[in-house]
Amino acid sequence: MNVEEVSSVVVDAAYHLHRDLGPGLLESVYETVLAQILEKRGLQVERQKSVMFDYDGIHFDDGLRVDLLVEGFLVVELKSVEKIAPVHAKQVLTYLRLMQLP
Repeated sequence: MNVEEVSSVVVDAAYHLHRDLGPGLLESVYETVLAQILEKRGLQVERQKSVMFDYDGIHFDDGLRVDLLVEGFLVVELKSVEKIAPVHAKQVLTYLRLMQLP
């Protein structure tokens, strides 16, 4: 599957999860349930994936963690907030850049 196909499955699963459970749960609950749904749909999912990177000669083994890494190339960062802030999109873009993903 390519990134568009995988992201379509993820968006569909997330939509149904939110519709069925509603807002107000902890991110960790949504993460656990979404990961299980995606695995049931046949996707490989890594939770709290540690991302290693180097900066200015310093190696970071556990510098950041992505909520879900689907099929090894799709980053899913869950938010359980009233409103998405601009920093949230920047966070995902930084993760993608550090992981060298499109």
